[in-house]
Amino acid sequence: MKQSYAILMLLMIMGCSKTEKSKKLTEEVTPFFEATQKPFYHGVASGDPLHDRVIIWTRVTPEDSLNSVVVQWEIAEDPAFVSVYKSDSITTTPARDYTVKADVDGLKPGRFYYYRFKALGTTSMTGRTKTAAVQTDSAAFAVVSCSNWEFGYFNAYQKIAERELDAVVHLGDYIYEYPVGGYGDTTIGRKHLPAHEIVTLQDYRTRYSQYHLDKGLQRARRQHPFITIWDDHEVANNVFKEGAQNHQEDEGEFAARKAAATQAYYEWLPIREGKSHYRSFSFGNIADLIMLDERLEGRTKPVDSLSDPAYKSEAQSMLGAAQLDWFKTTLAQSKSTWKIIGNQVIFSEVDQSGPFPSAPRNLDSWDGYPYEQKHIADYLQEQALKNVIFITGDTHASWAFEVADLKKYNPKTAAGAYAIELGTPSISSSNWNEYTSDDTVKMGEQTLMKANPHLKYGNARDHGYLLLYTNADKAKAEWWYVSTLRTPEATEQLGKSMEVLKNTNRLQ
Repeated sequence: MKQSYAILMLLMIMGCSKTEKSKKLTEEVTPFFEATQKPFYHGVASGDPLHDRVIIWTRVTPEDSLNSVVVQWEIAEDPAFVSVYKSDSITTTPARDYTVKADVDGLKPGRFYYYRFKALGTTSMTGRTKTAAVQTDSAAFAVVSCSNWEFGYFNAYQKIAERELDAVVHLGDYIYEYPVGGYGDTTIGRKHLPAHEIVTLQDYRTRYSQYHLDKGLQRARRQHPFITIWDDHEVANNVFKEGAQNHQEDEGEFAARKAAATQAYYEWLPIREGKSHYRSFSFGNIADLIMLDERLEGRTKPVDSLSDPAYKSEAQSMLGAAQLDWFKTTLAQSKSTWKIIGNQVIFSEVDQSGPFPSAPRNLDSWDGYPYEQKHIADYLQEQALKNVIFITGDTHASWAFEVADLKKYNPKTAAGAYAIELGTPSISSSNWNEYTSDDTVKMGEQTLMKANPHLKYGNARDHGYLLLYTNADKAKAEWWYVSTLRTPEATEQLGKSMEVLKNTNRLQ
């Protein structure tokens, strides 16, 4: 009896039973699993670093459909785990899609840590993470957005993995919701799973599972903590609080789709789950990072044209009242040199009538919400807040703006500028030159810069990422571009470097 009881307990601890063993777990992505990574096919990850804690993540994929799996985690200050700093266990279930997240506290600030997981008799690969510093001389971030599976391999993530960073800041469009061929280049053989547009919880889970099989993304997540915010494609194109351009009546209730999308997001990303998606991070005396939710928290339905009577209305909101108050308070209370705003869509005013005469303003960006845009601009200037940098995704292009009151702005001296805005290129989502020639795109870039003298750099041709280095004296931006998306190997090159000195809003 004692032996039978011991065997039964062992099976329970391993998260399986004889009846469960006969029920195979089948997933659309199963044929693409790397056997050597079993059962941790999706790697490991970390995120949301604070001074004393960090989220660590993995996904266990059992061969059989199990009611639960017990997963042990360990964290150490050395990669050999000679002395385990902390350890514990978590039980995951199909209700969490077998994903695992631990909020590991009691850590030391500004330190590298190594972590791993054990389950089903196997040990995962080792991940590396870093807590945020309390006092530091500098802080470095890779800034990314817009990774579309069908447009190519995530080579920029692979290059980011080789950097020494405090965190990777992902500004959204981590996945795309479209069906196969709906928005992408399937000629290289990367086709979305499931094949249809994703709508249900299982759909979103499958899409995240597929994306996390990309080796470049796996490596970046294994090497650096991620700080993420969603944009629109994590749900559907041009999403707002109550709906989306790419949600149709025959796709069911929008509220159900939004709930499914957000649940899968929190399952699959190493993000701390709280009452709000917007949040902030302190990297000591050097940088505060303020992550805004410009989609699901408070965004009202965008107007269709500049002639819409609601266009300049106070009721048109990007952030919502609660988030806007939090944003202003967080800015005002920041004691760090640099105040970095994780921003999904372009904040700067942009006249795009030259290359896009039928769309003189991008109404999906802050230009579509001019009342709140001006309110924030006025607040930054009235409070004389210094060293504010917006970091922005969404556009699949690189930008550098001196954010300014254009009525007072002097493009030669930067007088009238009150902040800086840096746009990151896409990881893989289409640039302008996916649909037209490089020469035509260059003409479009030049037309935009001529019409917008506060725009100091523009590149809508290359894929890659933005590096942002900050210290007590200056912030430096570098745009790095990969040579190809069509194969999983690529080189990279520095496309542009710009600096802004402390207490100035002038790019040079």
